[in-house]
Amino acid sequence: MTDIVLKIDPEIVIGMDIINRVGMICKTYGNQFLLISEKSLNDDKSIERLKAVLQDSGIQTIIFDEIKAPVMADIAENIAHLARASHCSGVIGFGCPSVQTIARLTAIIAADVNDMFELLDGRIPSAALPYIAIPSVKEDPFLTTDSFIAVDPRNREIRLVHTPRGLCKAIVIDGAFSGRTGVEGGYAAAFDGFCIAVEAYCSKKANILSDPVLEKAIALFAQIISSYVNGAVNMKELDYQAAVLVNIGSAVSAPGVVSTLARAIADRFSVEKSLCAAALLPVILDKLVSCRAEKIARVASLMGEKTEGLSDAEAALLPAASIRSSLEKLAISPRLQDLGLQLDRLISITDSVRNLDIVAFSPWTVTSEEILDIVKQSF
Repeated sequence: MTDIVLKIDPEIVIGMDIINRVGMICKTYGNQFLLISEKSLNDDKSIERLKAVLQDSGIQTIIFDEIKAPVMADIAENIAHLARASHCSGVIGFGCPSVQTIARLTAIIAADVNDMFELLDGRIPSAALPYIAIPSVKEDPFLTTDSFIAVDPRNREIRLVHTPRGLCKAIVIDGAFSGRTGVEGGYAAAFDGFCIAVEAYCSKKANILSDPVLEKAIALFAQIISSYVNGAVNMKELDYQAAVLVNIGSAVSAPGVVSTLARAIADRFSVEKSLCAAALLPVILDKLVSCRAEKIARVASLMGEKTEGLSDAEAALLPAASIRSSLEKLAISPRLQDLGLQLDRLISITDSVRNLDIVAFSPWTVTSEEILDIVKQSF
């Protein structure tokens, strides 16, 4: 039986128009915070509104909104100098997963002058400033975990960075404030979440606690995708439920290779991560048939596919076919080359993903060649 390790530290606040609670959450830890964000969130005045909310609660903020791709870990080292010089009580990360990576790394480095390269090389830090996450991209398998991936500026490879216990104090998910809309932020994000959920569900680390949570997430994402195919344009309520479930489920289980690969490609080449995941998803579903046929057959059932009378091996073929059909109907390309990527430049990324500790939980034997083959099939 797989060992079960359950640790969900942060307070998770979910809802519409609940951003006003951020100030009260922050006051528990101090009255001066460094707010790390991205320029795109300034376009709709989101950063300005968040600053006003914090000021109303007596929280002073120093804003750094210069996060832009490619996002290298050394950005955090520079921001940490600002946090220490300003005697900040904590760090707020407001934005996409890349912003959350830099915010978490900043909180760790700023606490006791942790060396960035030692962290990238695997050292586990003992302290960090309090970190509050306000994600603009809800589906993030590392959001509630004790580790996250960052891009090493020495060689542009991704590394797994470990965090001290209790780093993240709260996660605030407000659909009315920071939710994404449109094809890239809506339709493709559902395939991204589905990919995260299925990989965690099939992980060697999956257990009796993660399975029901991830099954519910898979069913919700499948419902969202089906609704989009049938003409729906806004599935925010279900989307937020599914995102929270997949984040918790993947933390109790483990993030998968392809979800991590999609994130690595997005960080390195400034492309939409959800579109990368959508392109990779049918291929990993095909691959999981050979090593997790029973679970992929269950995925087919959760998607509403007609599996009665079929063997597990037969039913397990249905999810990939269904996903390919949905991608076509929603005009989302299943090819990485349509994102402007070059195959020869993706080879080094496959090596760095292979070297991450989390591959030990993959249900298939992971080699750099196997990962590259998945990329080639998706290209």
